[in-house]
Amino acid sequence: MNGLQNLLQETVDGRRLSSSEALELMEKGDLLDLGQAANQIVQKKHPANQVTFVIDRNINYTNICISRCRFCAFYRERHDQEAYVLTQREIFEKIEEAIAQGATQVMLQGGLHPDLGLDYVVQMVNDIKARYNITIHSFSPPEIFHFATISNVSIRTVLQKLSEAGLDSLPGGGAEILVDRVRDIISPHKITASQWLEVMETAHYVGLASTATMMIGTVETREERIDHLEKIRSLQERTGGFRGFIPWTFCPENTDLGGSHVSALEYLRMLAIARLYLDNVNHIQGSWVTQSPAIGQLSLLFGADDLGSIMLEENVVRAAGCEYRLNRDEMIRLIRETGKIPAQRDTTYSILKVF
Repeated sequence: MNGLQNLLQETVDGRRLSSSEALELMEKGDLLDLGQAANQIVQKKHPANQVTFVIDRNINYTNICISRCRFCAFYRERHDQEAYVLTQREIFEKIEEAIAQGATQVMLQGGLHPDLGLDYVVQMVNDIKARYNITIHSFSPPEIFHFATISNVSIRTVLQKLSEAGLDSLPGGGAEILVDRVRDIISPHKITASQWLEVMETAHYVGLASTATMMIGTVETREERIDHLEKIRSLQERTGGFRGFIPWTFCPENTDLGGSHVSALEYLRMLAIARLYLDNVNHIQGSWVTQSPAIGQLSLLFGADDLGSIMLEENVVRAAGCEYRLNRDEMIRLIRETGKIPAQRDTTYSILKVF
Protein backbone atom coordinates (compact mmCIF):
# COMPACT_ATOMS: atom_id res chain seq x y z
CA MET A 1 0.00 0.00 0.00
CA ASN A 2 1.22 3.50 -0.75
CA GLY A 3 0.95 6.44 1.62
CA LEU A 4 -2.43 7.62 0.36
CA GLN A 5 -3.89 4.12 0.54
CA ASN A 6 -2.63 3.84 4.12
CA LEU A 7 -4.27 7.17 4.88
CA LEU A 8 -7.56 5.98 3.41
CA GLN A 9 -7.44 2.77 5.43
CA GLU A 10 -6.77 4.70 8.64
CA THR A 11 -9.73 6.95 7.84
CA VAL A 12 -11.98 3.96 7.26
CA ASP A 13 -10.75 2.60 10.59
CA GLY A 14 -11.90 5.78 12.32
CA ARG A 15 -9.01 8.24 12.33
CA ARG A 16 -10.15 11.80 11.65
CA LEU A 17 -8.75 13.41 8.50
CA SER A 18 -7.01 16.75 8.81
CA SER A 19 -7.75 19.47 6.27
CA SER A 20 -4.31 19.10 4.70
CA GLU A 21 -4.78 15.34 4.38
CA ALA A 22 -8.20 15.80 2.81
CA LEU A 23 -6.72 18.23 0.28
CA GLU A 24 -3.95 15.78 -0.55
CA LEU A 25 -6.52 13.05 -1.14
CA MET A 26 -8.58 15.36 -3.30
CA GLU A 27 -5.56 16.39 -5.36
CA LYS A 28 -3.73 13.08 -5.63
CA GLY A 29 -6.02 10.24 -4.54
CA ASP A 30 -7.11 7.61 -7.02
CA LEU A 31 -10.82 8.14 -7.70
CA LEU A 32 -11.76 4.48 -7.32
CA ASP A 33 -9.76 4.19 -4.10
CA LEU A 34 -11.59 7.24 -2.74
CA GLY A 35 -14.94 5.76 -3.69
CA GLN A 36 -14.14 2.40 -2.14
CA ALA A 37 -13.08 4.00 1.14
CA ALA A 38 -16.13 6.28 1.23
CA ASN A 39 -18.37 3.29 0.52
CA GLN A 40 -16.80 1.35 3.38
CA ILE A 41 -17.60 4.21 5.75
CA VAL A 42 -21.21 4.22 4.50
CA GLN A 43 -21.45 0.49 5.19
CA LYS A 44 -20.18 1.03 8.73
CA LYS A 45 -22.56 3.90 9.42
CA HIS A 46 -25.56 2.30 7.69
CA PRO A 47 -25.12 -1.49 7.77
CA ALA A 48 -28.71 -2.21 6.65
CA ASN A 49 -27.60 -1.44 3.05
CA GLN A 50 -30.56 0.90 2.62
CA VAL A 51 -30.60 4.02 0.47
CA THR A 52 -33.25 6.52 1.49
CA PHE A 53 -35.37 9.13 -0.25
CA VAL A 54 -38.13 11.50 0.81
CA ILE A 55 -41.24 12.68 -1.02
CA ASP A 56 -41.64 16.44 -0.81
CA ARG A 57 -42.46 19.56 -2.75
CA ASN A 58 -40.42 22.74 -3.06
CA ILE A 59 -42.76 25.71 -2.91
CA ASN A 60 -41.11 28.96 -3.98
CA TYR A 61 -43.54 31.47 -2.48
CA THR A 62 -41.90 34.37 -4.30
CA ASN A 63 -39.20 34.84 -6.94
CA ILE A 64 -38.66 38.50 -6.09
CA CYS A 65 -35.20 38.82 -4.56
CA ILE A 66 -32.91 41.68 -3.59
CA SER A 67 -29.87 39.38 -3.36
CA ARG A 68 -29.42 39.08 -7.15
CA CYS A 69 -26.86 36.27 -6.95
CA ARG A 70 -24.81 35.92 -10.12
CA PHE A 71 -25.23 32.13 -10.18
CA CYS A 72 -29.06 32.29 -9.95
CA ALA A 73 -31.39 32.23 -12.95
CA PHE A 74 -34.57 32.07 -10.86
CA TYR A 75 -34.84 35.48 -9.19
CA ARG A 76 -36.71 38.48 -10.60
CA GLU A 77 -36.81 42.16 -9.73
CA ARG A 78 -40.07 43.45 -8.30
CA HIS A 79 -41.03 45.24 -11.52
CA ASP A 80 -40.29 42.30 -13.85
CA GLN A 81 -43.21 40.81 -15.77
CA GLU A 82 -42.47 37.33 -14.38
CA ALA A 83 -42.23 38.47 -10.74
CA TYR A 84 -44.76 36.87 -8.37
CA VAL A 85 -45.84 36.24 -4.79
CA LEU A 86 -48.03 33.17 -4.32
CA THR A 87 -51.41 33.66 -2.69
CA GLN A 88 -52.38 31.62 0.36
CA ARG A 89 -54.79 29.63 -1.84
CA GLU A 90 -52.02 28.83 -4.33
CA ILE A 91 -49.75 27.62 -1.52
CA PHE A 92 -52.55 25.48 -0.07
CA GLU A 93 -53.28 23.94 -3.48
CA LYS A 94 -49.63 23.00 -3.94
CA ILE A 95 -49.56 21.39 -0.49
CA GLU A 96 -52.76 19.47 -1.15
CA GLU A 97 -51.40 18.18 -4.48
CA ALA A 98 -48.20 17.09 -2.70
CA ILE A 99 -50.04 15.27 0.10
CA ALA A 100 -52.16 13.48 -2.50
CA GLN A 101 -48.93 12.15 -4.04
CA GLY A 102 -47.55 10.91 -0.72
CA ALA A 103 -45.45 13.88 0.34
CA THR A 104 -44.49 14.06 4.01
CA GLN A 105 -42.58 17.35 3.78
CA VAL A 106 -42.77 20.75 2.13
CA MET A 107 -39.85 23.09 1.59
CA LEU A 108 -40.96 26.71 1.48
CA GLN A 109 -38.25 28.87 -0.02
CA GLY A 110 -38.44 32.28 -1.56
CA GLY A 111 -36.37 35.09 -2.79
CA LEU A 112 -35.45 37.81 -0.32
CA HIS A 113 -38.53 39.96 -0.92
CA PRO A 114 -38.04 43.51 0.40
CA ASP A 115 -41.51 43.64 1.97
CA LEU A 116 -42.03 40.12 3.34
CA GLY A 117 -40.79 39.99 6.91
CA LEU A 118 -41.21 37.87 10.01
CA ASP A 119 -44.95 38.43 10.52
CA TYR A 120 -45.65 37.24 6.97
CA VAL A 121 -43.80 33.93 7.27
CA VAL A 122 -44.97 33.23 10.84
CA GLN A 123 -48.56 33.59 9.62
CA MET A 124 -47.79 31.34 6.63
CA VAL A 125 -46.42 28.60 8.87
CA ASN A 126 -49.27 28.96 11.36
CA ASP A 127 -51.87 28.67 8.61
CA ILE A 128 -50.25 25.59 7.06
CA LYS A 129 -49.88 23.78 10.38
CA ALA A 130 -53.49 24.56 11.34
CA ARG A 131 -54.69 22.97 8.11
CA TYR A 132 -52.29 20.14 7.20
CA ASN A 133 -50.35 17.35 8.91
CA ILE A 134 -47.07 17.87 7.10
CA THR A 135 -43.47 18.61 8.05
CA ILE A 136 -42.29 22.13 7.25
CA HIS A 137 -38.59 21.92 6.35
CA SER A 138 -38.18 25.50 5.20
CA PHE A 139 -36.41 28.88 5.07
CA SER A 140 -32.69 28.83 4.40
CA PRO A 141 -30.22 30.93 6.42
CA PRO A 142 -30.28 33.88 3.97
CA GLU A 143 -34.07 34.06 4.41
CA ILE A 144 -33.82 33.85 8.20
CA PHE A 145 -31.22 36.63 8.24
CA HIS A 146 -33.38 38.69 5.87
CA PHE A 147 -36.47 38.34 8.09
CA ALA A 148 -34.42 39.47 11.08
CA THR A 149 -33.02 42.46 9.19
CA ILE A 150 -36.22 43.87 7.73
CA SER A 151 -38.25 43.16 10.88
CA ASN A 152 -35.50 44.61 13.12
CA VAL A 153 -35.31 41.61 15.45
CA SER A 154 -32.60 39.10 16.35
CA ILE A 155 -31.91 35.87 14.48
CA ARG A 156 -32.86 33.98 17.63
CA THR A 157 -36.22 35.77 17.78
CA VAL A 158 -36.97 34.85 14.16
CA LEU A 159 -36.12 31.21 14.75
CA GLN A 160 -38.01 30.98 18.03
CA LYS A 161 -41.16 32.54 16.57
CA LEU A 162 -41.05 30.30 13.50
CA SER A 163 -40.46 27.26 15.69
CA GLU A 164 -43.44 28.20 17.88
CA ALA A 165 -45.56 28.60 14.72
CA GLY A 166 -44.66 25.08 13.60
CA LEU A 167 -41.42 25.22 11.60
CA ASP A 168 -39.81 21.79 11.98
CA SER A 169 -36.30 22.19 10.51
CA LEU A 170 -34.12 24.29 8.22
CA PRO A 171 -32.71 23.39 4.80
CA GLY A 172 -29.06 24.18 4.16
CA GLY A 173 -29.51 26.49 1.19
CA GLY A 174 -27.46 29.61 0.68
CA ALA A 175 -24.19 28.05 1.78
CA GLU A 176 -22.65 27.79 -1.69
CA ILE A 177 -19.00 27.96 -0.56
CA LEU A 178 -18.48 29.25 2.98
CA VAL A 179 -15.51 31.43 2.01
CA ASP A 180 -16.07 35.15 1.61
CA ARG A 181 -13.63 35.52 -1.31
CA VAL A 182 -15.95 33.28 -3.32
CA ARG A 183 -19.13 34.84 -1.99
CA ASP A 184 -17.93 38.35 -2.86
CA ILE A 185 -17.74 37.24 -6.49
CA ILE A 186 -20.81 35.04 -6.92
CA SER A 187 -23.25 36.51 -4.37
CA PRO A 188 -21.96 39.89 -3.12
CA HIS A 189 -25.35 40.94 -1.69
CA LYS A 190 -25.98 37.72 0.22
CA ILE A 191 -25.03 36.95 3.81
CA THR A 192 -21.40 36.20 4.67
CA ALA A 193 -20.02 32.80 5.56
CA SER A 194 -19.98 33.66 9.26
CA GLN A 195 -23.59 34.89 9.12
CA TRP A 196 -24.71 31.61 7.49
CA LEU A 197 -22.96 29.68 10.25
CA GLU A 198 -24.45 31.98 12.92
CA VAL A 199 -28.00 31.28 11.69
CA MET A 200 -27.38 27.53 11.73
CA GLU A 201 -25.74 27.53 15.14
CA THR A 202 -28.61 29.56 16.57
CA ALA A 203 -31.17 27.26 14.95
CA HIS A 204 -29.51 24.22 16.49
CA TYR A 205 -29.48 25.82 19.93
CA VAL A 206 -33.20 26.65 19.77
CA GLY A 207 -33.98 23.06 18.83
CA LEU A 208 -34.25 23.24 15.03
CA ALA A 209 -32.14 20.63 13.23
CA SER A 210 -31.00 21.30 9.68
CA THR A 211 -29.09 20.08 6.69
CA ALA A 212 -25.96 21.64 5.20
CA THR A 213 -25.18 22.16 1.52
CA MET A 214 -22.27 23.00 -0.73
CA MET A 215 -22.31 24.22 -4.34
CA ILE A 216 -19.17 23.46 -6.33
CA GLY A 217 -18.12 24.60 -9.77
CA THR A 218 -18.11 28.40 -9.75
CA VAL A 219 -14.86 30.18 -8.84
CA GLU A 220 -13.76 28.25 -5.75
CA THR A 221 -10.49 26.35 -5.38
CA ARG A 222 -10.21 22.86 -4.00
CA GLU A 223 -8.62 24.36 -0.87
CA GLU A 224 -11.73 26.49 -0.39
CA ARG A 225 -13.94 23.42 -0.71
CA ILE A 226 -12.01 21.82 2.15
CA ASP A 227 -12.31 25.05 4.14
CA HIS A 228 -16.10 24.78 3.66
CA LEU A 229 -16.11 21.19 4.93
CA GLU A 230 -14.03 22.19 7.94
CA LYS A 231 -16.56 24.88 8.92
CA ILE A 232 -19.42 22.39 8.68
CA ARG A 233 -17.54 19.76 10.69
CA SER A 234 -16.54 22.26 13.36
CA LEU A 235 -20.08 23.56 13.82
CA GLN A 236 -21.39 20.00 13.93
CA GLU A 237 -18.84 19.27 16.66
CA ARG A 238 -20.39 22.05 18.77
CA THR A 239 -24.08 21.47 18.10
CA GLY A 240 -24.75 18.11 16.44
CA GLY A 241 -27.59 19.79 14.57
CA PHE A 242 -26.82 18.82 10.97
CA ARG A 243 -28.76 15.74 9.90
CA GLY A 244 -27.17 15.51 6.49
CA PHE A 245 -24.82 17.11 3.98
CA ILE A 246 -25.73 17.79 0.35
CA PRO A 247 -22.99 18.72 -2.13
CA TRP A 248 -24.30 19.74 -5.55
CA THR A 249 -22.94 21.29 -8.72
CA PHE A 250 -23.43 24.71 -10.25
CA CYS A 251 -25.68 24.83 -13.32
CA PRO A 252 -24.48 27.77 -15.45
CA GLU A 253 -27.21 28.19 -18.07
CA ASN A 254 -29.19 31.45 -17.98
CA THR A 255 -27.01 32.88 -15.19
CA ASP A 256 -25.01 36.09 -15.09
CA LEU A 257 -21.99 34.15 -13.82
CA GLY A 258 -21.89 31.63 -16.68
CA GLY A 259 -19.15 29.04 -16.91
CA SER A 260 -19.20 25.31 -17.49
CA HIS A 261 -20.60 22.23 -15.77
CA VAL A 262 -18.49 20.33 -13.25
CA SER A 263 -17.60 16.90 -14.63
CA ALA A 264 -19.16 13.83 -13.12
CA LEU A 265 -15.71 12.60 -12.09
CA GLU A 266 -14.95 15.82 -10.20
CA TYR A 267 -18.34 15.67 -8.50
CA LEU A 268 -17.81 12.06 -7.41
CA ARG A 269 -14.34 12.93 -6.10
CA MET A 270 -15.82 15.75 -4.03
CA LEU A 271 -18.61 13.52 -2.77
CA ALA A 272 -16.17 10.84 -1.59
CA ILE A 273 -13.98 13.43 0.16
CA ALA A 274 -17.05 14.80 1.94
CA ARG A 275 -17.93 11.33 3.25
CA LEU A 276 -14.35 10.74 4.38
CA TYR A 277 -14.00 14.14 6.06
CA LEU A 278 -17.40 14.68 7.68
CA ASP A 279 -17.11 11.87 10.19
CA ASN A 280 -19.68 13.48 12.50
CA VAL A 281 -22.44 13.90 9.88
CA ASN A 282 -24.60 10.79 9.49
CA HIS A 283 -25.99 11.23 6.01
CA ILE A 284 -24.54 12.36 2.68
CA GLN A 285 -26.95 13.00 -0.19
CA GLY A 286 -26.23 12.28 -3.84
CA SER A 287 -27.30 15.02 -6.25
CA TRP A 288 -29.08 13.38 -9.18
CA VAL A 289 -30.94 16.69 -9.63
CA THR A 290 -27.87 18.48 -10.97
CA GLN A 291 -25.79 15.53 -12.17
CA SER A 292 -28.46 13.23 -13.73
CA PRO A 293 -30.10 10.05 -12.39
CA ALA A 294 -27.25 7.93 -13.81
CA ILE A 295 -24.63 9.83 -11.81
CA GLY A 296 -27.05 9.68 -8.87
CA GLN A 297 -26.69 5.92 -9.06
CA LEU A 298 -22.90 6.19 -9.09
CA SER A 299 -23.01 8.50 -6.08
CA LEU A 300 -24.21 5.49 -4.06
CA LEU A 301 -20.80 3.91 -4.67
CA PHE A 302 -18.90 7.09 -3.73
CA GLY A 303 -20.21 7.92 -0.27
CA ALA A 304 -23.89 8.80 -0.58
CA ASP A 305 -26.53 6.90 1.42
CA ASP A 306 -29.47 9.12 0.50
CA LEU A 307 -30.86 10.46 -2.78
CA GLY A 308 -32.93 13.29 -1.36
CA SER A 309 -36.36 13.96 -2.76
CA ILE A 310 -38.19 12.89 -5.88
CA MET A 311 -39.13 16.61 -5.96
CA LEU A 312 -42.73 16.95 -7.02
CA GLU A 313 -41.78 20.54 -7.87
CA GLU A 314 -38.39 22.24 -8.28
CA ASN A 315 -37.88 25.63 -9.92
CA VAL A 316 -34.54 27.14 -8.94
CA VAL A 317 -32.14 24.56 -10.41
CA ARG A 318 -34.43 24.04 -13.40
CA ALA A 319 -34.21 27.76 -14.22
CA ALA A 320 -30.43 27.32 -14.53
CA GLY A 321 -30.72 24.53 -17.07
CA CYS A 322 -30.81 21.33 -14.97
CA GLU A 323 -34.15 19.62 -15.45
CA TYR A 324 -33.85 15.98 -14.42
CA ARG A 325 -37.00 14.42 -12.98
CA LEU A 326 -37.80 11.13 -11.20
CA ASN A 327 -41.03 9.66 -9.92
CA ARG A 328 -41.24 7.28 -6.97
CA ASP A 329 -41.07 4.10 -9.04
CA GLU A 330 -38.09 5.39 -11.01
CA MET A 331 -36.30 6.27 -7.76
CA ILE A 332 -36.93 2.78 -6.36
CA ARG A 333 -35.64 1.14 -9.55
CA LEU A 334 -32.59 3.39 -9.66
CA ILE A 335 -31.62 2.40 -6.10
CA ARG A 336 -32.32 -1.30 -6.61
CA GLU A 337 -30.09 -1.44 -9.67
CA THR A 338 -27.09 -0.57 -7.48
CA GLY A 339 -27.71 -3.54 -5.18
CA LYS A 340 -29.06 -1.32 -2.40
CA ILE A 341 -32.44 -1.52 -0.66
CA PRO A 342 -34.75 1.46 -1.37
CA ALA A 343 -36.42 3.00 1.67
CA GLN A 344 -38.70 6.02 1.98
CA ARG A 345 -37.82 8.25 4.92
CA ASP A 346 -39.17 11.32 6.63
CA THR A 347 -37.35 14.58 7.35
CA THR A 348 -35.66 13.11 10.45
CA TYR A 349 -34.35 10.14 8.39
CA SER A 350 -36.71 7.74 10.15
CA ILE A 351 -37.71 4.92 7.78
CA LEU A 352 -41.37 4.98 6.71
CA LYS A 353 -41.38 2.15 4.18
CA VAL A 354 -38.88 -0.33 2.76
CA PHE A 355 -39.38 -1.47 -0.85
